[in-house]
Amino acid sequence: MSVFARNQRHESKNCPFCRDKHTKKNGRKLGKQQYQCLSCKRQFLGGIRLNNEALWTEYTQGKQTYKQLADKYHCSLKTIQRRLDNVSLEFQIKRPKCVNIIMDTTYFGRQFGLMVFMDNTTRAVLHYAVVSHETNGAYKQGTDYLKSSGIDIQSITCDGRRGLRTLFTSIPCQMCQFHQLQIVTRYLTRRPKNIASIELRGLTLNLTGLDKADFIKRLDHWYLTHEDYLNECSINTDTGRTWYTHRRLRSAYRSLRTNSDWLFTYQEYEQLDIPNTTNTLEGLFSELKRQLHSHHGLNENRR
Repeated sequence: MSVFARNQRHESKNCPFCRDKHTKKNGRKLGKQQYQCLSCKRQFLGGIRLNNEALWTEYTQGKQTYKQLADKYHCSLKTIQRRLDNVSLEFQIKRPKCVNIIMDTTYFGRQFGLMVFMDNTTRAVLHYAVVSHETNGAYKQGTDYLKSSGIDIQSITCDGRRGLRTLFTSIPCQMCQFHQLQIVTRYLTRRPKNIASIELRGLTLNLTGLDKADFIKRLDHWYLTHEDYLNECSINTDTGRTWYTHRRLRSAYRSLRTNSDWLFTYQEYEQLDIPNTTNTLEGLFSELKRQLHSHHGLNENRR
């Protein structure tokens, strides 16, 4: 007999009510062996008993599909699906009184997004919402919910979405420095060709090693060095219309200049221990997508 078979037989004799192993055979019913627990005196049928919470753990963390679980427990796909639907997903978390919030949204489809509010210290998800679009109003609702729960929000770290800074004027806001690097890279690419773009991206790569004064000083020096190149214009000889030749470079510079006020908030409030990136939350998003990747074909409610 295999080890797995012996374990199955052993598990079938454990009392499903009190989990005690002291049981005895107590006749048969409908062709199935009955047992009686010597501790709680209750009767139960032998065989493998499904545990909804254990199924949920195997389904989510163990990446087991409906088919694999049905084959393992010798039941139908509908039974596995019904058992998983009955799992209570309510969870109780200890909400600290003062938190540094990391908030961001990730998408699992065009109109299926997950907005998450995480405490940077405990790494606990304090609130989440399923959204179709990322909006400032949804972020405001999330923070209002946390405040109504008695939580004092000391700071907010976000991706730098336009309008968020003016929405939370009374709370120190930190823009994720990695998101700022991504913005500049989107304009200049990872391998820019001209000297001005190479130097500007190099300055952005050193964000984490600079303070606000030093960064602004270097950004001003870059602008004065490349001002003529930045202001070069092209002209359409037929219509006389002109435009800036290096528009993407100008956009990258304008982004850094505009966001410089809240790229270094974590240094201004050192006592609060504000995170300068949303990388902790991005790690959670990666894990969720890795788990969901194992279960293709789910409808939106099941996802």
